Amino acid sequence: MSLIKYVDRRNTNCSKWDGQSGMFGEEGLLPLWVADMDFQAPSCVTEALNAYVSQGVFGYYKIPDSYYQSFINWERQYHSYDVQKEWLRFSPGVVSAFNWITQFMTKPEDAVIVLTPVYYPFLDAVKNNHRRLITSDLINTSGIYTIDFEDFEQKIVENHVSLFILCSPHNPAGRVWTRGELERLFDICRKHHVFVISDEIHQDLTFAGHTHIPSFTAGSYDDMMITVTAPSKTFNLAGCQNSIIIIPDETLRRKWDEYVTCLRVSDGNAFGYIAAEAAYSDGREWFEEVKKIIYENYLYVKDTFASELPDIVVSPLEGTYLCWIDMKAYIKPEDMKDFIQKRCRLALDYGDWFGGERFSSFVRMNLATSKENVEKAVTAITGQC
Repeated sequence: MSLIKYVDRRNTNCSKWDGQSGMFGEEGLLPLWVADMDFQAPSCVTEALNAYVSQGVFGYYKIPDSYYQSFINWERQYHSYDVQKEWLRFSPGVVSAFNWITQFMTKPEDAVIVLTPVYYPFLDAVKNNHRRLITSDLINTSGIYTIDFEDFEQKIVENHVSLFILCSPHNPAGRVWTRGELERLFDICRKHHVFVISDEIHQDLTFAGHTHIPSFTAGSYDDMMITVTAPSKTFNLAGCQNSIIIIPDETLRRKWDEYVTCLRVSDGNAFGYIAAEAAYSDGREWFEEVKKIIYENYLYVKDTFASELPDIVVSPLEGTYLCWIDMKAYIKPEDMKDFIQKRCRLALDYGDWFGGERFSSFVRMNLATSKENVEKAVTAITGQC
């Protein structure tokens, strides 16, 4: 019997299904946009939360050692990374975390570099904190993205960059960076005194033989880097607001602690800790089944477009559950939003959100949903082209 249960999330105050107006100006679209799943969380999570709820007292919570150990065991077993408890800190989300780190590791008007196209909260974190946004475009070769190291270094030098925010695996291009790519990036940053935030929230979502390399294991970079991750993508726990910050360097931990002391946000709520511990301890079988569904959805999208609309370019899904699709052969960039929304009745992430108009021919599709929803989306696109 399948461990995975699809949930109809309409009318549940779900931002993905019931909160489309803010991003799209209307409701009622088939949503394959924001990166959360339409699958019920692992039963071990609901059982642990139900046990906590049943005792009926929701006072201050003492974080158990078993919470930390569940994550430490997960990293050691599935990423060959020996994390120490004293390195771990809390944030309500990775977006909060990289905004905070940007604030205490840089000054207003400092330059921050990202590899575009990229998850748009990266761009917002730079602009909203009054830093200068510097972009280095990835090289797109028939949908396969690689790093332009020469451009990356040149932009760092020319703009006196202070901070690099890395997405690993990369959202939306779907790349899982190799050890060699990470080493070269970080060596450039070391050479030019650039601090690194490594967002590894999609670390567990890798496919087709690709292996995520935790940034800290790529070399001796502890004193120039902080990693942010979470169980939210792996186990669909975003609403629990529990993210994990990894800081091996004592000096950097002190900076983090001083900053969050001023915020008075040093730990989270009981539900987040309980859900995360249960998932990391007992959720692996559920997760492996979810990965199969995601990859099957990807193959359906890729193969159907290859057959019906062969000039659509679907980037290979090495990591994440987000499919990056170039439609310029069929849809003019200026017509993309009207086509996707008005004609296809879909809510997808538009390419220009990820770095500007040069990505307007792209859309990003969330594959962590039912095969039926993916089929409806693909049928709408093929039928309207």
